[in-house]
This record gives sequence, structure tokens and C-alpha cells, in this order.
Amino acid sequence: MELKYNRILLKLSGEALMGNDAFGINTDVLDAISKEIKEIVDLGVEIGIVIGAGNIFRGVKGASQGMDRTAADNMGMLATVINSLALQDALERNGVVTRVMSAIAMRLVCEPYIRRRATRHLEKGRVVIFAAGTGNPYFTTDSAGVLRALEIDADVIIKATKVDGVYDKDPVLHDDAIKFDILSYDDVLTKNLRVMDAAGIALAKEDSKPILVLNMTENGNIRRAVCGETIGSLIKHS
Repeated sequence: MELKYNRILLKLSGEALMGNDAFGINTDVLDAISKEIKEIVDLGVEIGIVIGAGNIFRGVKGASQGMDRTAADNMGMLATVINSLALQDALERNGVVTRVMSAIAMRLVCEPYIRRRATRHLEKGRVVIFAAGTGNPYFTTDSAGVLRALEIDADVIIKATKVDGVYDKDPVLHDDAIKFDILSYDDVLTKNLRVMDAAGIALAKEDSKPILVLNMTENGNIRRAVCGETIGSLIKHS
């Protein structure tokens, strides 16, 4: 089978791990995500993953409630390590060799992030989960996802969400919301479309790294994307 993308950066939201729960990690959802990732690995795709932490702690929300922003963001970055270790466990129970690499050193539970080592893991067919964001406060996991995609020279950033693409307004709240099949980085910025934060979009634009937004709750969508099917919304240069 001919692949459209040979190396991808998969950006998962922490909320996706909750399923229908109010918070935390739903093990059934985790297992389903892992099985889908295994399908892609079996096709020969090299996969790097960045996970958010909204299911455990969101730094921006903590700061808005009076916490120091740096402290709140540090807590959020540590929460991504919890999610990363949970996903690693689920993947390895499904037979996928996985490494967690953290931007904040914690050698007893995972490897420190080193770009060349990460690339070598990918070349050996291992899934690499990049934890702890960029290691710096004030940067979201969206920005971390774009940064890691650039560093490992991924062919595409796949942002897996709960909707089937990018809309001009929230499709859950508005029946007349219009979906974009293809749009430019400038469209996202000027229309204030909340795909990911502006810093991440600007970074992707600078390196012409395409971003594909799709619905991860529909089984097989990520596999369809890497195999070249038209799916979701593609953000690239116009």
C-alpha cells in the first residue's frame, strides 16, 4: 500500500482520553486509540505523538483562577507526562514498542528529549511520545506539537479532535456552520479560527508544515488520512 505520509506527528487532546467521563483517563478510550495507532504502525508509518493535559489540569485555566501562570503551566506539563505514560502502557499492551521522551528530565520514568535519539527511535519503528510540552511555561501543547514535528521532520501534523474538520464557527452550537476542506495559515489567523494557538500556526507557516484536522472518534480516520484519502480539513499555504 502506498502511503501519503511516512512520518507523522499526531496531536491528541487530553480531553480525548476522558471519553464520556468527567475527568481523568478512560481505559477503554485509551485502548481504542492504541489499537488505531497500531494499525498505522503496521502500515510502516513512523509516529510521534504529543498529548495535552486538559483531562487532568489546564495551565491557562489555573492561571485564570488566580494561580501564578508559570506554576500553573508547569503543573500542566507534568500532567502531560501522566497521559504519555498511560498511552505508552496501552500501546505496549497492544504490541507497539513505545518510548516516552520528556522535555523536563525525569529519568526514573522516561527518557529526556534528545532530537537525534528521537529520530533514531522513529527509524527503528518505535512510537515516540513527546511529553512535558516544550519544557517552558507560556507555550501550549499545540505549539509543542508543531515544534516536535519540525524537529523530527514529520510530513504532516495530524490534529485529532472530536469534530470532522475546521468550521467557521462551532458546529455543535450552530447548525449553519460551514466546514473548510482546505484553508491557509493566514485564513486561520485572520478569521480567528480556534484550530490551535497562533504561535503554533505561525511556526507551521514559517516551515510550510501542513496541518490536517480530523475526527478521531470515528475509527479508521487516521489510517485513511495517511493512506491519502481526502478527509478532515487541511491547512497549508494557499
